[in-house]
Amino acid sequence: MISEDDVTELVATQRWCDRCGEDASTAGHESCAAARQLEPPRYCARCRRRMKVQVLPVGWSAVCVEHGEIRG
Repeated sequence: MISEDDVTELVATQRWCDRCGEDASTAGHESCAAARQLEPPRYCARCRRRMKVQVLPVGWSAVCVEHGEIRG
């Protein structure tokens, strides 16, 4: 379970929500943070671009054309 402190820390390090693509500094991203425990990011948290996501049996990768790849 994600605590309120975890959500606050997540929002403090991101400009954009990596799940819904909206401004991360606004309230209401508790469901996004909870979903991110099970899902890969869909939007780049730095530039808000939609990322190319590939889910594999051993993890996932998400690629932003501007900021590169992240894996999980």
